[in-house]
Amino acid sequence: MDSASDNLKRTPLHAAHVALGAKLVPFGGWEMPVQYTSIREEHLAVRSRVGLFDVSHMGQFLVAGPHAERVLNRLLTNDVRRLAVGQAQYTLLCHEQGGVVDDLIAYRLEPSVFLLVVNASRIAADWHWIETHADAPVVLENQSDATGMIAVQGPAAAQLLPAFADLPAFHSRPGQVAGVTCRVARTGYTGEDGFELLCAAADTEQLWQHFVAAGAAPCGLGARDTLRLEACLPLYGHELTEQTTPLEAGLGRWVAFDKGESMGRAVLAKQKEKGVNRRLIAFRMPSGSPPPRAQYAIWSGGQRVGEVTSGAPSPSLGVGIGLGYVAAGVTQIEIEIRGKLHTATMEKKPLVKRKS
Repeated sequence: MDSASDNLKRTPLHAAHVALGAKLVPFGGWEMPVQYTSIREEHLAVRSRVGLFDVSHMGQFLVAGPHAERVLNRLLTNDVRRLAVGQAQYTLLCHEQGGVVDDLIAYRLEPSVFLLVVNASRIAADWHWIETHADAPVVLENQSDATGMIAVQGPAAAQLLPAFADLPAFHSRPGQVAGVTCRVARTGYTGEDGFELLCAAADTEQLWQHFVAAGAAPCGLGARDTLRLEACLPLYGHELTEQTTPLEAGLGRWVAFDKGESMGRAVLAKQKEKGVNRRLIAFRMPSGSPPPRAQYAIWSGGQRVGEVTSGAPSPSLGVGIGLGYVAAGVTQIEIEIRGKLHTATMEKKPLVKRKS
């Protein structure tokens, strides 16, 4: 192992990935599996059956105490008051100018106890932001290093978790799976039905091996990216940055304007009233065209009007697809690929819908 790899963090499943022959790559400071067989094969396994992902690199923060709800409602865009115990919601952490510090899922575990699952690359930034901007005393606990997390995704996912088949989307509850105490949530990042399981780091491999033995296909970051791209789910650092607002990203429905003051609300309310100058679009390339990639220029009417934020060949559609920001009002686009313009079709999101 070279010195560059020695500087990367590893999840509790690192040995399991090596044993399965995974191709490991650096990702946000972690050494993670990008694929085991092929991105296409793993992607289609999730779309047709069930796949298994190591997402232990994600961050987990516990926020608790009598002021926890109020503090989080000021820091997050969604309204955590709407969460009953066991419910979860997608939400965003914004700064005063409305830019996105991170997007995350907030869970209410108990009346005054919340769990935030944040992006791996933003753990330090999010922790610092919450710690410095909480306007009342709360108990903050970073459980990231002590927690393992796996995702079971696909139309057959519920068959592997029969005790949780009745769990509604964006709900969670504690329980036992394969002898492991964990919290099971009906959430995911693939556009398919599925579950995410959180457990003690030391128990993660036992859970992983249980699902592999049950027939779930181990999947890497490559398939995770093409799946979320087909579903038009944003990726922090691509569609979302501190220079991007939720409204520009088309995420306005996760901004609660009726809950009172929150970080960035004034800027976001102005954008809602007057409209945004740019917007996030989804597009597909014609058959035979090379696939788009991040940072490729988007043109319209002879003018450069934006940039691709994510692009890849779509295993489900058989053509190149992408997401990108364009100036408001643009309706026809071309993607510049290796100095040549290729006509692309703007599409409604998501680009691929789950079958059930």
